[in-house]
Amino acid sequence: GKLGRYPPWPGKIVNPPKDLKKPRGKKCFFVKFFGTEDHAWIKVEQLKPYHPHKEEMIKINKGKRFQQAVDAVEEFLRKTKGKDQASSHNSTEEKNRRNSSEERGKQSGGEEKRKATLSEGKVKKGTGEGKKRVSSVSSERGSKSPLKRAQDQSPRKRGRPPKDEKDLTIPESSTVKRVMTGTVAGFKWPPSVSEPVKDSDPHFHHFLLSQTEKPAVCYQAITKKLKVCEEETGSTSIQAADSTAVNGSITPTDKKIGFLGLGLMGSGIVSNLLKMGHTVTVWNRTAEKCDLFIQEGARLGRTPAEVVSTCDITFACVSDPKAAKDLVLGPSGVLQGIRPGKCYVDMSTVDADTVTELAQVIVSRGGRFLEAPVSGNQQLSNDGMLVILAAGDRGLYEDCSSCFQAMGKTSFFLGEVGNAAKMMLIVNMVQGSFMATIAEGLTLAQVTGQSQQTLLDILNQGQLASIFLDQKCQNILQGNFKPDFYLKYIQKDLRLAIALGDSVNHPTPMAAAANEVYKRAKALDQSDNDMSAVYRAYIH
Repeated sequence: GKLGRYPPWPGKIVNPPKDLKKPRGKKCFFVKFFGTEDHAWIKVEQLKPYHPHKEEMIKINKGKRFQQAVDAVEEFLRKTKGKDQASSHNSTEEKNRRNSSEERGKQSGGEEKRKATLSEGKVKKGTGEGKKRVSSVSSERGSKSPLKRAQDQSPRKRGRPPKDEKDLTIPESSTVKRVMTGTVAGFKWPPSVSEPVKDSDPHFHHFLLSQTEKPAVCYQAITKKLKVCEEETGSTSIQAADSTAVNGSITPTDKKIGFLGLGLMGSGIVSNLLKMGHTVTVWNRTAEKCDLFIQEGARLGRTPAEVVSTCDITFACVSDPKAAKDLVLGPSGVLQGIRPGKCYVDMSTVDADTVTELAQVIVSRGGRFLEAPVSGNQQLSNDGMLVILAAGDRGLYEDCSSCFQAMGKTSFFLGEVGNAAKMMLIVNMVQGSFMATIAEGLTLAQVTGQSQQTLLDILNQGQLASIFLDQKCQNILQGNFKPDFYLKYIQKDLRLAIALGDSVNHPTPMAAAANEVYKRAKALDQSDNDMSAVYRAYIH
């Protein structure tokens, strides 16, 4: 869960695309990483010469992808050496001609061609989303699916101090141009955790560097650019890669933010909103939970209605459909504070009917509504690494940009109200069913005389390997069921997902079976434990 380091990775300095401006601040070069489609601006002090550090890096990185990258470097250097040897036979006249203005014009044209190629090829293919950590989807460099490009920010990275400073400090002169077009290969060192990220050129595009042996170790900071995807159904799904950066590169909105509900998820969200400089007013049903956030700089709201009336955008994150309705429609509820222009964002995981009803009453009073349930757990909430699924008012989604960047690594805009609720239930249905299967496997191993630890080791070496699998198995093996995602809430989500299937006459037998096991666990008083406590339903 804590921010880690990237392993160093071999790359070469290349010409950036025309539309990429160099970030302000320290000297940096545009680097293409071998063995991948990734590329990014890297500061001089993060670059180390390839040959002196080659053996050291090979010892650190044992992965297949890394070895392929090293092989690519060696092949590149062999080709370069061959070209150099061939060129050494050129006559003095040819050398003089190369230095002539005509030849410089050709080189310039070649640079432009290379730039155009990179712009057309890499910018379209190598765009990335991310933030503090490398995606759990991509356990090794280059294995990510095509992702969204982002604009307006870039991370300020910092690495170990270079050993050969004199070799890396390159003056901004014709030398730089020569190096940029030359065949410089080296390692990019990882940023440290401690240094804050500063704003950079607003027109700078940053691309994800997905380079790690272990899943979900570290994200680069990028910002958001919407991408419209035409689906087979003809409907439009707009996806956004939103993210925050270490210690704050976000420019917080000047809008006043309200937040209702300080549970496992809400607490982490509010903490990150405050850290990133947002003005936040909080309310919780049990007021003592607000105290910590008041100390961190939040304001206290006495009722949901008061929070909504004094804030521009009010978020809510509560437990279930009943709580979501009571919060809006109950005494001193959200609806009483709604007037034209007020914005309400419901982050609760509820069914589509509930969220549609709430949207209607909010809009009927002149308010703007967005549903934005989140995929994640307490740890991811604390780390600002949630995945946000939004639907409803597109303009409000845009207005929430800095908030979503503070609390999440990625946000998706899914169209009309109800779509996010449905998608969220499907995601949690898959997760809940998988958790029950994990528990079933571990208990079957135990009763058949097999080592549960060995089962976990085997699974971690296979295609099912994931942070979720490892963490939940560790919970079970250690008997630690401190809630990261309440068991009672995953059961609620399974119940709602099954109802969603019923509404369209679609079978959900796996979810139904898992739901029965969670109900058994609830009967065994496991509701307020982590979802991994479903294990206990199998050992009674």
